[in-house]
Amino acid sequence: MNVAVIPARGGSKRIPRKNIRPFHGKPIIGWSIEAARECGCFERVIVSTDDAEIAGVARDFGAETPFVRPAQLADDIAPTGAVMAHAVDWCRDSGLTVERACCLYATAPFVTAALIRDGLARLDGADADYAVSATSFPFPIQRACRIRDGRLEMIDPAKYLVRSQDLEESFHDAGQLYWGRADAWSEGRPVFGERTVPVLMPRHRVQDIDTPEDWRRAELLFDVLMDAGEG
Repeated sequence: MNVAVIPARGGSKRIPRKNIRPFHGKPIIGWSIEAARECGCFERVIVSTDDAEIAGVARDFGAETPFVRPAQLADDIAPTGAVMAHAVDWCRDSGLTVERACCLYATAPFVTAALIRDGLARLDGADADYAVSATSFPFPIQRACRIRDGRLEMIDPAKYLVRSQDLEESFHDAGQLYWGRADAWSEGRPVFGERTVPVLMPRHRVQDIDTPEDWRRAELLFDVLMDAGEG
């Protein structure tokens, strides 16, 4: 069986109560839960939380909250892999035969049922442990700059005269979904590396939400996508 796991701890600091804050008419976690239920990939949709209010909202949208996430996995330094391993192990200890588990973030309102299905197809079509959403950087990272002593300088001056089209394209984690084989999660295998395939997304559908500025940009981007019929 396949399980969706949505991590949603209660102690967000930069955006208080972030995981259930209203986003375009519903608590933001609702978007992830609805996409998980709509995609047809999962027998169980589980929200991993330490917070009773978040658990109640999750159940209102049709997700399960069968356990309380342990305190040591609910602080702001707990890695996603450990949270996923806990959820997979709980399922297995409860007698469930889990083959694949997909981590969906609670603050990913741009995730779609189609993207989830694409991720599963990518995982099943490759000799891989994970399939991770990714998108390209809009500017060559080889030309990155830093500010030192009030002056702007290139990190790698040797790339100054290299044409953009001659530089290798770079990608980053899109922060939407992480499909993984249950054994890979449970054994703590690295999420990034030779055993991971990308699930590519266009840049205009990617927005990390960690600060109030991120949240506002996500709202504006969501408005644009809705107006363009891509919501």
